[in-house]
Amino acid sequence: MLLALAALPPAALSQSQAQDVDSQDAAARSSIIAPLASKSLLIDLARAGPRVFAVGERGHVLYSTDEGRNWTQVRVPGSANLNAVYFADATHGWAVGHAEMILRTSDGGDHWERVHFAPENLQPLLDVWFADQEHGLAVGAYGVVYSSTDGGAVWSQIPFEPAPLPDAEEVPADPEDMEAEVDLGFEFHLNAIARGPARRLYLGAEAGRIFRSDDDGASWRELPSPYDGSFYGILPLDGDALLAFGLRGNLFRSEDGGMSWTAIPTGTLALLTSGARVDASIVVISGMAGVLLVSRDGGRSFTLTQQDNRKAISAVLPASDGELILAGEGGVRRLPLPAEGATP
Repeated sequence: MLLALAALPPAALSQSQAQDVDSQDAAARSSIIAPLASKSLLIDLARAGPRVFAVGERGHVLYSTDEGRNWTQVRVPGSANLNAVYFADATHGWAVGHAEMILRTSDGGDHWERVHFAPENLQPLLDVWFADQEHGLAVGAYGVVYSSTDGGAVWSQIPFEPAPLPDAEEVPADPEDMEAEVDLGFEFHLNAIARGPARRLYLGAEAGRIFRSDDDGASWRELPSPYDGSFYGILPLDGDALLAFGLRGNLFRSEDGGMSWTAIPTGTLALLTSGARVDASIVVISGMAGVLLVSRDGGRSFTLTQQDNRKAISAVLPASDGELILAGEGGVRRLPLPAEGATP
């Protein structure tokens, strides 16, 4: 979800935006079927019944029917980079990316339609989530949030106005900063959205911001943050437990729905990108430079392994046979779960 955009510094983001402006016409064209699409930069993975989907650069959408051993590319009506994909069930799915492109499918990914496209806004979408076949959210750069109540046919931008921390101190406004504050508003990137228990959602954002909703995204409140860096992923566990991770190998665990946090040593300074539960005990976190962190105690401690090729891993998904499906630099591939006690 983040490899294509969210980890970029402001200068690189500006360059990315300029490229979006220059290539609006190209982004609007249908994707091109490429023989090596499965080896291209792929950003996110999602399961849809018996299929696994991968999305990434140039509007590439691929699916596998054999747990990631072989891949078939699907032509879609757009070639903007795709940053995230989500399926509510085996047939209903959505993908979001640059140029505010939103795609949806209602036949298990055989065919996709473009339902939203606004390259002039220069606000790439970074993640998407649906509560069911009808109600969903898409989030992205500069605090943008879109909502749909009709299965993604129509999207409406909604204000993101989270309630502040209950014990936040009131800081007197600096007159010199007031104009900038009014002009900027909430401009932190919303990098990742994750489903917790019941109707709870979590949002990971820039600058150490993390948010929680207890009503499927109708309202939000800011949570205490354990550090000042960006969060690029949140992985809910059992009950109120969850993991949050981001820059420089920072990984934190909460047992109380994000109200307090404990740092977990990782042994790496790599940016952490994605997380998945293999079973009740095994948790995997992926990262840049080929980093894989594996926990066998439900996410309380992790062992570091690193792939020899050092290529960034943007997403990880458990295969049904216990192996891992990885997406990132160099495309998609399978990997046996690192053995217990394995080290780099």
